[in-house]
Amino acid sequence: MLNRVLAVALAAGLVAGLAIAVLQHFTTTPLILAGEAFEKPAGHASLDPAAGLRFSGATIILAHSHGEGAHDEAGWSPTDGLERTAFTSLATVVTAIGFALILMAGLVLSGDPIDGRRALAWAAAAFIATGLAPALGLAPELPGSAAAPLLARQIWWMGTAVATAAALWLLIRTPGLWAKAAGLLLLLAPHVIGAPRPEVYASGAPAELAGAFAATSLVVNAALWASVAVAVGFFWQRFKPHAS
Repeated sequence: MLNRVLAVALAAGLVAGLAIAVLQHFTTTPLILAGEAFEKPAGHASLDPAAGLRFSGATIILAHSHGEGAHDEAGWSPTDGLERTAFTSLATVVTAIGFALILMAGLVLSGDPIDGRRALAWAAAAFIATGLAPALGLAPELPGSAAAPLLARQIWWMGTAVATAAALWLLIRTPGLWAKAAGLLLLLAPHVIGAPRPEVYASGAPAELAGAFAATSLVVNAALWASVAVAVGFFWQRFKPHAS
């Protein structure tokens, strides 16, 4: 059983991850590259629409550029082009495998039959818990966007994901009025508390670009969960043990 679960998760994650890597290449990646062109040190740089990004009257070297000394200050990062695409695709495949493992764990522990329809239902709930609900407080951000301290955002994101997942279980899978009331409270609690906010809102990227990136990222996230679910349902049947 365990070998079958691991094999299905690896196969589903690989197939779904490669498919979404292609989708990212034509959707979110161009928006990130466009956003990096507007990235600047807070409070010092200004954007001249005709001349580009300026710093004290001279063109600055961005953290993601490859001018002299850029790598020394920002640390190692893959170069633009094939290397960056390869590392991004690898990260997407690893993420898809992780999603598949989470999906398989939920299906197995719940005792639900494992098929494409059930997997899609679980994937929809997972997207709500890990994508849609956290995005209500912390929307996907372009490089250079203002943000609260990282640790505070991580704690709020994790708490929101766990609370939303528990709320969905109580609302959908647990009978009783008390369960519905508790689920509703858990669903609302993270947003009543509120996500951590930056002291000052500032971003070099246009609002239209930031909005397009946030919306596109959520769509890609949903597509990843859906692709993983379809692949899990497919490979679970293909890896079915044969009778002796």
